[in-house]
Amino acid sequence: MLLRRAANFVRRIRPPPRSPFTDPLALPIPKCGRPREGSHMFQLGGDAWRKDREEFPWWVVVAVQAAIFLGTSSNPAVADGVSIESNSENNAEAAEIVGLRRIDDGSVVSNIHTTKWRVFTDNGRDSFLQGKLEQAERFFLSALQEAKEGFGERDPHVASSCNNLAELYRVMKAFDKAEPLYLEAVNILEESFGPQDIRVGVAFHNLGQFYLAQRKLEEAQIYYERALKIKGRVLGYGHPDYADTMYHLGMVLHLQGKEKESDALILDSIRILEEAGQGESMVCLKRLRHLAQMYLKSSRFEDAENLQRKILHMLELSKGWDSVETVLAAEGLALTLQAAGKLREAQELLERCLEARKILLTESHIQVAANMLHLARVGMLISNQSRKRNPAEAIVELDKAKGFLDNSIRIAREVLNKSVKQGGQWRNGNSAESGNKGRIAMIVLLQSFDSLGLLGLTKEELQESRDENSHLVEAEDALLQCMSSYKEFASERSVSGFAEVKVEYLSCLKHLASLIGEITQQGMQHSQKVTTRELNYEISQVEKEISQMRRHKK
Repeated sequence: MLLRRAANFVRRIRPPPRSPFTDPLALPIPKCGRPREGSHMFQLGGDAWRKDREEFPWWVVVAVQAAIFLGTSSNPAVADGVSIESNSENNAEAAEIVGLRRIDDGSVVSNIHTTKWRVFTDNGRDSFLQGKLEQAERFFLSALQEAKEGFGERDPHVASSCNNLAELYRVMKAFDKAEPLYLEAVNILEESFGPQDIRVGVAFHNLGQFYLAQRKLEEAQIYYERALKIKGRVLGYGHPDYADTMYHLGMVLHLQGKEKESDALILDSIRILEEAGQGESMVCLKRLRHLAQMYLKSSRFEDAENLQRKILHMLELSKGWDSVETVLAAEGLALTLQAAGKLREAQELLERCLEARKILLTESHIQVAANMLHLARVGMLISNQSRKRNPAEAIVELDKAKGFLDNSIRIAREVLNKSVKQGGQWRNGNSAESGNKGRIAMIVLLQSFDSLGLLGLTKEELQESRDENSHLVEAEDALLQCMSSYKEFASERSVSGFAEVKVEYLSCLKHLASLIGEITQQGMQHSQKVTTRELNYEISQVEKEISQMRRHKK
């Protein structure tokens, strides 16, 4: 009778964006992907439960990618989870490392147009940072016109303005407008400095990222390779900026399914940073994390584990356990250990993460709730392993898991209620942080109820109680609460208006339908709080909504 919960997958997204528009005279390395508020986006899913008892561990084993990472992220995400990051810690530093240098040889023309060009460029950058993209577009269009009139049609300043406007259009996903501007910037730079100049190499890198954002992998590969060739010749093969392009090229090859070539490039880019004394930098840590995620996606758990142990060791030495970043690294390792079947070690790490979070945050923080959800899932797996050799121990683990789930549900509901009471900020769109917490809390709540339903079914088999229906009733009740909780907050778009939330809700609905079907087959009565017809209709409606949201996103 034991039923399987399908695996879930979670993806980290970027924090609020920093502007890709650096010094007006600098041609920046762009960061691909559209800027979004918040630090996490979930991609969660599930199918109907199945009865195969032997497959139960995969409910959580595969869910190594289902970690609810709720800490901060400094990576923008692009191309189905592939991240693009600059090799500099901030935009000002990026301007100094690569791009068009400030011209101090007296050749810069100074007139009313050049003055306006600088003002419009600064205003465009400021508008972008404020999220006023249409206003930024007007400023960058004006800056381009002033650059042409003040410096000349084929001046490098025009190339910089073309690039800035192209970057804005890329963020707005107006790719048809962005491409000719990128190409025009390249042509001007080649005319001004020659085809092997470093500024041309940076422009090629920009084009590579532009095509990568659209999943035009062949074009992205061509321009990254051209950029890499120029950077290697001009900067040297041990330069961090050379490693930056190498890393992005490795990402392209990974998406093309060329794992061996991709691994070699990414590992080489990490080696270059380490040899340059940047082995403990945020950029290097990001690349290690991305490579670990690639290994996990390919089920290379041992390779992922080794990288994650290295990351955790580095953070323990540099920041200690008084850092959320260290906690997140430990959680990532724990989930990999869980996928590899090393459940006790995973449990110990998650318990340490939980204690650290309670100190660093508060005991009612949504990260604490998510941590408890992870611990409950690991405990259920340990219980499944122990059920034959030590049933008593298995029941103890299930009881502990239930305690974690009860608390996870309580905290998630508190966060949701608190957010709703903040005076309509969600509906007015004035509190992105509050809305993001509410969205995450809803996902944790739905997953916790879903897990509680499976726990009830598992416990029924283990205890072999006289009242055989008691745990079936508990399982049904948990899934009905999952359904009612979603409906309670359905009017709040900041909670229900996300595909990942609806996918979790759909998973609960399908599990409830499966459970009711099994209860009926055994000749028992279910609660009748929802009919099979109503449930099937709700499932079809949610499936349509998810499909529409995904089509709109594309």
